[in-house]
Amino acid sequence: MRIEVRNVTFRYDSEDVLRNVVMDIGQGVTGIVGPNGSGKTTLLKCLNGLLKPQKGSVTMDGRSMDGLSGSEIARMSAYVPQMGGRHLPRTVFETVLMGRKPYITWNPGSRDLEAVGRIIDLLGLSDICGRDINSLSGGQRQKVFIGRALAQEPKILLLDEPTANLDLRHEMEVMRIIRKQAAKGVTVVMSIHDLNLAGRYCDTIIMMRQGRIHDVGGPDVLNSRNIRDVYDVKARVLRRSNMTVIWPL
Repeated sequence: MRIEVRNVTFRYDSEDVLRNVVMDIGQGVTGIVGPNGSGKTTLLKCLNGLLKPQKGSVTMDGRSMDGLSGSEIARMSAYVPQMGGRHLPRTVFETVLMGRKPYITWNPGSRDLEAVGRIIDLLGLSDICGRDINSLSGGQRQKVFIGRALAQEPKILLLDEPTANLDLRHEMEVMRIIRKQAAKGVTVVMSIHDLNLAGRYCDTIIMMRQGRIHDVGGPDVLNSRNIRDVYDVKARVLRRSNMTVIWPL
C-alpha cells in the first residue's frame, strides 16, 4: 500500500512542527530519522489520522485520510506509540485482543480469538499470555503492543521508536518482527534514533531536520555530510554489504 504526503504542514499553537512535507512511501521498511524535535512523531500521527494537518493532504492508495472514518483507518493502518509508564491492568491476551476492535461488533468471535492466538504464537508470547502487561519487561511489553497492532491485520504499520530503551536481544527480536511483516507485504514506517539500526534494517530512510525532509533514499542517505548537517556531529560511516556502521569523531 502506498502513502502519499503532499505539502503537509502541522503546527502546535503558532509553532510549525512540520513544514510543507512531501513524500511517497511504498512497501518495505521506511525509517524516519532526525534529532529530537525534528517532527518524526508528529509526522507518524498525521499518517495515521491522529493529527489533522492545517495544510496539505495524506492519502492511502489514493484515498484521502479526510474521507475515511476512524474504523476504516484502523483496518488499513496500525500505530504503535512510544512506550510509556504503567497501563491499565490487562493481560497480554486481552491487550492483543484489543487490536480486533475494528472488526468486533459486540463480542469477539472465533475468528478474532484464532487471530490473537496466531499472533501470540508468532511473537513467542504463549508463556506469558495470562500475565498483567505491567509485570513485563520493556522488551516483552513492546512485543505485546506490536502484537496488538498486528491483530488489526493492517496493510500499514506505523511505529514510533520501537526499539527505545530495549536491551540488545529484544532490540533484535523487534527488528526481525518488523522485517518479517514487510516481507509479507505490509508497508512499515517507523521513527528511529539508532542510525546503525536504520542503516541495517530499513529499505528507505527519510532524514528530517526542523520539520522538513532533508534527504530521502537508501542507507547511503546516512553519510557523513548529512549527519553533520542534520545532527551537527562529525561522524565516520563504514558501509559493507547491508551493514552500516556509524561512529562519531
